[in-house]
Amino acid sequence: MSDTQRTDRSRPFGFDALLIAGICLIVIGAGWYLLSQRQQSLRQSPSGLDGLQIWLQSNGVSAQSFTGGWLMDETAIGLMIIPLYDTALDQESQYPASKEELLLQQDEYDLSLDPITEKSGRVPSLVVLPKWRSGMRLTGLAHPYLRAERARLTETLRKITGNDEAALQYASVPFTEFRYQAEDDGALYANIYAAQTFTAEGCEPVLGTREAMLLGECPTISQDGDLSETLVLSDPDLLNNHGLRLGDNARIILDLVRRNAGEKNVVIDYSRSTWLRDPVSAPTRERTWGDLLRFFSPPFLTLWAGAAILLIMSLWRAALRYGPIVSDLAATGSGKLTAVRARARLMRLSGQDGDLIREYSAARIAASANTLFGPAHAGHYSGESEFLKYAERRHPEVAGRLRAVLSDIAALPAHLPAAAAARHVDELEQVLEIIIHDT
Repeated sequence: MSDTQRTDRSRPFGFDALLIAGICLIVIGAGWYLLSQRQQSLRQSPSGLDGLQIWLQSNGVSAQSFTGGWLMDETAIGLMIIPLYDTALDQESQYPASKEELLLQQDEYDLSLDPITEKSGRVPSLVVLPKWRSGMRLTGLAHPYLRAERARLTETLRKITGNDEAALQYASVPFTEFRYQAEDDGALYANIYAAQTFTAEGCEPVLGTREAMLLGECPTISQDGDLSETLVLSDPDLLNNHGLRLGDNARIILDLVRRNAGEKNVVIDYSRSTWLRDPVSAPTRERTWGDLLRFFSPPFLTLWAGAAILLIMSLWRAALRYGPIVSDLAATGSGKLTAVRARARLMRLSGQDGDLIREYSAARIAASANTLFGPAHAGHYSGESEFLKYAERRHPEVAGRLRAVLSDIAALPAHLPAAAAARHVDELEQVLEIIIHDT
């Protein structure tokens, strides 16, 4: 019974809870790492837009990629580029069960329509429709077989423009040129492989014609019912890593960004939610972090410093007094405990009650020293002489009584009646109780 209790106490408190919490943190961290790595690989793939960000920054345009996590001042955004890697908005995609299904997967990650329309209604936006399946990203091959289904893309186009008559179409030639009139460079020509164009009533073509628009400015209605103009790009190969190097695509997109964003920031938004903040209409917080920091400035700083010093000293003294946790291997073994019990039983059977009481008094002195001074310093006071010196210094009123009790026990004969033995034990316990509890 005693061995089982000692083993339970030797285990650190809350060990199981800490272990479970650690496992949960590891799982969450691993999941976050895998998701971030997947999106990072998408951005660096042929269908990603990391090349666009580098191209804009190298030409003096303030551009950044954004995946969410903090609020952005919408008044500082000149143009938000929203690439769609989802051909079925507001629908959850199915996890591929084989390599073939993975290559033919049409959605890279799920998006919702409401955040997209909210963003485009609050800041100037360029919505980029999807074109390729996952196989294009994984193999690096832009084959027409790897294009997403036209019906799904058409439905996505209609949701973005709010036009039920919008239609998507494909070019009949491998490469298609689209003329663009730049402000400084004159006529430029975009070169698109397996071009994907659209028609929509009310959209004004920026690249292409009304019958085959590559880029159009379309009226969109936000959730609040406000009408705004949104740029809709039907073919992402104009600005992704795959198509940016073809023709004059890079110069065209640079001119478009400068024309629409001006000197403001360009954000390539991969996030699934709205992280925009209007500094004018945003509610003013009644409390700020400065209100909390006041409690850490003088004169409160002196109190916090004193509390910190007191805590450090308490931990230091506790560590010196009680020492580290004694493990099962360092604790008294069951073999020694069994030997002590066997010796006590032999003394009782042979009638040596006097010797047994002397062994008991020595053990009680050592246990009292351990209680008073802790395991770190108990060894010095566990002897009878040192313990008496301590009693004379701290408890002179009972030191003489303790000395007399110990002297009587030392002078006991080997054979002693049980009543006399119990009397000496009771006297010793009374004196030690006074010393230990200072009563």
